[in-house]
Amino acid sequence: MKAASREALAQVSQRLDEILGAADADASAKTGLDLFEAVNVVAGEREVRVAMADAAAPVEARKALVNDLFGAKFTAPAKEILEAVVSAHWSAPRDLKAGLVELGRRALLRGAEKQGQLGQVEDELFRLSRLLDREAELTQLLTDRNAESANKRRLLANVLAGKVTMATEALALQAIDRPEHNPIDDMASLAELAASLQGRKVAHVVTAGELSEGQQAALAEKLGNIYGRAMSIHSEVDTSLLGGMTIRVGDEVIDGSTAGKIARLRAQMA
Repeated sequence: MKAASREALAQVSQRLDEILGAADADASAKTGLDLFEAVNVVAGEREVRVAMADAAAPVEARKALVNDLFGAKFTAPAKEILEAVVSAHWSAPRDLKAGLVELGRRALLRGAEKQGQLGQVEDELFRLSRLLDREAELTQLLTDRNAESANKRRLLANVLAGKVTMATEALALQAIDRPEHNPIDDMASLAELAASLQGRKVAHVVTAGELSEGQQAALAEKLGNIYGRAMSIHSEVDTSLLGGMTIRVGDEVIDGSTAGKIARLRAQMA
């Protein structure tokens, strides 16, 4: 996404927060679903996305297009956000579509926040990314470009049924509709967005054994002191580490695992 589109997304994201700040949890969630529906329309109709992103057309004409397409069935907040989208300057129609995806995600996460479920959604999305990483056959089925989207959504919905929040399920189902993206990375990035909306930075922690809640809390506090902000711990187990742990925060990696120490010792002795 080019600079103009990044600026447009930042502006509309701020406007979304303002609009949904006055909405309840249900309205926020419905707004997210409406924005995902708009993504489907924009993705399937090239003429529509070109017209919505056409900076040469009068803003009022673009707003009228939004009203014609979505006014009768979308929530008032969704319509207002879409009007903000078409009023902004996007570098390309595809950037507008990508921006709508991000806005739909943000709206659903804001709804989860209002329900007091944002931390739970963050954990569910991270766990789902790890499940997909482990279950190669499931991931292959979900990423099969020759399979019908409805069939892939039905498969994932069956896997998730009764196990996750509505927000997590909606976000996950939308993510597998993006064939140009790796769903494992997409789920992980959604978990990071959920953490960011809580004012937290993510530490990816891999340990040789399961961390208790107390150990995770202590590690989060220690890392928070190092990085100067609240931390979310996204942890998983890899017995090949033999002991200790590895920690990744952004591009920085701390390898305190037994396997890592052995590898460094071998390198020194070579």
